Amino acid sequence: MAAPVEVDECRGVLRVYSDGSIVRSSNPSFNVPVNDDGSVLWKDLLFDPINDLHLRLYKPADISSPKLPVFFYIHGGGFCIGSRTWPNCQNYCFRLASQLPALVISPDYRLAPENRLPAAIDDGFAALRWLQAQAESDHPDPWLADVADFSRVFISGDSAGGNIAHHLAVGLGLGSPELAPVRVRGYVLLGPFFGGTVRTRSEAEGSKEAFLNLELIDRFWRLSIPIGSDTDHPLVNVFGPTSRNLEAVEMDPIMVVVAGADLLKDRAVEYAEELKKQGKKIDLVEFEGKQHGFFTIDPNSEASNQLMLLINHFVAQHSL
Repeated sequence: MAAPVEVDECRGVLRVYSDGSIVRSSNPSFNVPVNDDGSVLWKDLLFDPINDLHLRLYKPADISSPKLPVFFYIHGGGFCIGSRTWPNCQNYCFRLASQLPALVISPDYRLAPENRLPAAIDDGFAALRWLQAQAESDHPDPWLADVADFSRVFISGDSAGGNIAHHLAVGLGLGSPELAPVRVRGYVLLGPFFGGTVRTRSEAEGSKEAFLNLELIDRFWRLSIPIGSDTDHPLVNVFGPTSRNLEAVEMDPIMVVVAGADLLKDRAVEYAEELKKQGKKIDLVEFEGKQHGFFTIDPNSEASNQLMLLINHFVAQHSL
């Protein structure tokens, strides 16, 4: 019998073989130093025992306010790679916790191709149900009991995490009534990962040398969408031919952040413009010339600092 051959590979972290076997590396694709200077405390908690999913909590070491907003950061990775433990994710959560300031929750979710969509989106809902259980508990985790303002929850997602955040916004609706006493106030979609069978201009004309190029985009979708589906699947193309009509869906405010040199730019812009036409509260912000994920790749850049100010303003604006 011939030895299995590699048929798919993602950033050296994920390898798929012809016999269906999958090998994952424990090393992150972003091997950068972790900037843990002690100003932010963190710990891991299990939120889904059935699927063995953990989340990472972050809080400022020195807290001047009696209660802080809760800010979810859902990592990216094309639904195939990524983790709350990766240094780029940790460093960004440190900044969010200290500079918003906020109690930051960074949940993991099941990855494809072992667990294709909608698994990751289901896990996003599970993380929020965990928070609701904490809010209702007589004995919540001490960090949440002492610090968290459950009435001021914000959900952000990076790339694939932005896709998850969109589906949470639609599923929970305005005011997130099914999560009471937890109240989601708004969503921040950072370079959200949407797709479709018809190429956009930014996809077709994007650089092959881009951090997230078209070959990798196609590979991520090939490995993550349900078997037998294409990229017009409703979880991928939210305005596709079989997607839910969102006109009657009331949603909390959404800030959509796009990078000018990101191949995903046009889809994110179209997403924001379509929701705005439907009367949703949408802020669209573009960082000209920047690549996909610029805020975690170069977290101390001027653009990254400007984005942090915009997120801070969004949180303050919708906390009233």
